[in-house]
Amino acid sequence: MGSGKTTLGRKLAKRLDYQSIDLDKSIEFTQQMFIPTIFEQFGEEQFRSWERDELLTIIGNENVVISTGGGTPCFSDNMNLMNSSGITVYLKMSPAALKSRLRKAKLPRPLLENKSSDEVSSIISQLLAEREIFYNQAQISIDGLNPDLNNLIDILAIE
Repeated sequence: MGSGKTTLGRKLAKRLDYQSIDLDKSIEFTQQMFIPTIFEQFGEEQFRSWERDELLTIIGNENVVISTGGGTPCFSDNMNLMNSSGITVYLKMSPAALKSRLRKAKLPRPLLENKSSDEVSSIISQLLAEREIFYNQAQISIDGLNPDLNNLIDILAIE
């Protein structure tokens, strides 16, 4: 959350002349409701099921950059699926950098709404600690604070 997955994904896709797909937006389109509404009405378990279905639908496409949600790699063996189907990239950031970026975000984050600064720090640190075991399985790890698109393209060796 807030690492810049969608922004960097769009830029990378444009440079490579690939399609850019934001997994959350794709789920919203398919289910005809926003993610917070899905969580509210159906719960996380149903969301994760739909997320997996959407990922399976999209992942077979060629010439596509998929920006996943922050939790996607942590459920349903999704990280192994993504690693076996393409190249995965972890945008590594510190909790402090994520907090700073999220405070400036244009879109509200339901998980962080109405939370104090200390609560936001705690939530970000806890999520990152829980999820990093999955994120570290990505094939490529880059600095998410100042990602170098040209360097990423060189590492990917696909342009």
